[in-house]
Amino acid sequence: MSELVLFDVPGPRTRRRMVVVNVLAVLLVAALGAWALVLLGRKGQLAADLWQPFLASSTWVDYLLPGLRDTLRAAGLAIVASAVFGLVFGLGRLSGSRVVRWLSGTVVEFFRAVPVLLMMIFFYQGISQLRVVEPRDVPLLAVVLALTLYNGSVFAELVRSGVHNLPQGQREAALAVGLRPAQSLRLVEVPQALIAMLPAIASQLVVILKDTALGAIITYPELLDASRRFGSGNGNILQSLLVAALVFIVINYALTSFAQRLASRVGRLTAGAAKAEAPPLVVATGADR
Repeated sequence: MSELVLFDVPGPRTRRRMVVVNVLAVLLVAALGAWALVLLGRKGQLAADLWQPFLASSTWVDYLLPGLRDTLRAAGLAIVASAVFGLVFGLGRLSGSRVVRWLSGTVVEFFRAVPVLLMMIFFYQGISQLRVVEPRDVPLLAVVLALTLYNGSVFAELVRSGVHNLPQGQREAALAVGLRPAQSLRLVEVPQALIAMLPAIASQLVVILKDTALGAIITYPELLDASRRFGSGNGNILQSLLVAALVFIVINYALTSFAQRLASRVGRLTAGAAKAEAPPLVVATGADR
């Protein structure tokens, strides 16, 4: 049985060229990094006294950890709200009603097209004028609303595209056992689509976490804002931003690794369940013929 090949397998010469290009790229990046370190050293940015404050517990207790807490709080609320928004409007885009599909599609495409920062500023100014919440809660609410509407729209599109990419036999099998189209969508197709889209969903979770840094524009005291305030007061703004970037990298890497392990585990469980439900293979012998 022939396999479907999407591209030609590279030959020996192409593989050697790829290795050479990769090695040159690594050397170029290393050279740029070394050059940057030399320039920073000449400017005195590598001096030990500029990095020493980050070894003190007060720096983390008073600045970085509170900023990290607010970052994770905004990201956590936005992730939950985006998941609900995406599931509702993703199902709406797959609805049998043309009106529901049109309304859901309009909402999703509109909020996907509006920049997140613009929505944050809009909600910050609007909620401040309405005075419906405490002033100290306005930045958090504006950040969560903006992240929810944008990333929820992306989640809705992932749900829609994931369902459309499923084999047609999934719905036919569900209908054959007596499920209605809406039940097939909720109970069979959407769960399978979410499993297939886990890598893309994990990437969007990282985007949500990173985009909380935009809240610094509207005075939300997240990690970037906390590191900037600490650096401005201690004369080591570059070092503060680098430490904040390192914290973001560690958290995003952990989140991506967790999502990858989850997707791998779910895939193994799904494959095991399918294998267990498969009928045994019966081989006809000479006596059976």
